[in-house]
Amino acid sequence: MTCYGVVLAGGAGRRMGGEEPKQFMRVTGRPVLAYALAAFESCDAVDGTVIVGPEDRLDTCASLSRQMGCRKVKDVVAGGKERQDSVLCGVNRVPSEVDVIAVHDGARPLVQPDDITRVVRAADASGAAVLGTPVSDTVKRVAGDQVEETLDRSNLWSVQTPQAFRASVLREAQARALEDGFIGTDDTVLVERIGHPVAIVEGPRDNIKVTVPEDLARVEDILNRRRRTTTTSRIGMGYDVHQLVEGRPLILGGVEIPFERGLLGHSDADVLTHVVIDALLGASGEGDIGRLFPDTDPAYKDISSLDLLDRTAAVLKERGASVVNVDATVMAQRPRFADHISRMESNIARVLGVVSSAVSVKATTTEQLGFVGREEGIAAQAVAMVTVVD
Repeated sequence: MTCYGVVLAGGAGRRMGGEEPKQFMRVTGRPVLAYALAAFESCDAVDGTVIVGPEDRLDTCASLSRQMGCRKVKDVVAGGKERQDSVLCGVNRVPSEVDVIAVHDGARPLVQPDDITRVVRAADASGAAVLGTPVSDTVKRVAGDQVEETLDRSNLWSVQTPQAFRASVLREAQARALEDGFIGTDDTVLVERIGHPVAIVEGPRDNIKVTVPEDLARVEDILNRRRRTTTTSRIGMGYDVHQLVEGRPLILGGVEIPFERGLLGHSDADVLTHVVIDALLGASGEGDIGRLFPDTDPAYKDISSLDLLDRTAAVLKERGASVVNVDATVMAQRPRFADHISRMESNIARVLGVVSSAVSVKATTTEQLGFVGREEGIAAQAVAMVTVVD
């Protein structure tokens, strides 16, 4: 199964009362839209994302996704007059071979990757699914200022997003609505009109939509509470040195760099990846690279250090640790690495399962001082932050 997310960020947010559309308002330092994009970016069930934004804010949407390192964002497109029109604009940019499309309001910043996965899987199985919660309040039908009827809430649900569909089902429902001139309040009603059942997937009650100013305070409170009660931040450091020798490839961050010498070591001697591993293991309290992958073990002879990093990521996951960011510096007199750094960052981020902006690699010389300056070896150091579930 392949899945694309369509994240809607085109609303004007008039009820917020400000000049800035709600999806671009900041909460705990980031735009509301950023949290929804991050959830889709880190969701394993999602292969690509299309952002639907205001025509005059497309550059803002694209810039935000670049700053966040969102590699899954494939397109940014202008929305239409109605929400339904905007969804259609986004769906039209989803490749025809994609199996499932998940539509999400960018003004719902608290959605979690696991919730996205559950609704996507339900849609893959049944054709259409929506995240929602059972109604807990008493619901009354009102005319003017008079109550007409109290409804039976036992079979009433309040639906959220994402709403996910087999692509063929959603496209058919959209075409029928366009033909009939029908405008629905959400996407599932279009599917209901063509007689296709919609599965309900129970979601969290805190997956709220930012609609009025006080919602921003609620979102901030929930975000802060999640951070306080579920995780502890820890920092680790790594430092390593490898000798330059003839007859070896020079590999740093999984990138083979043209040079007349390479680094000596039991593995591929990727000193950059080694310090990242040590920093992560130190931050999570899991020892160091030598303890986990001893150079006396023939299983690690000439192994790619990115493979070792992948195994380290598995150790962190088992420990309940998540990578926040990595900052590394490579010290070498020669060669120059400027043209290779972005690939190094991308490789490390890919293996760790984080956005590329969470990994920073820098290079420096030692002004011809010491063993690095004499080109006898290359050194590297790294600092990493992880969060550990309490």
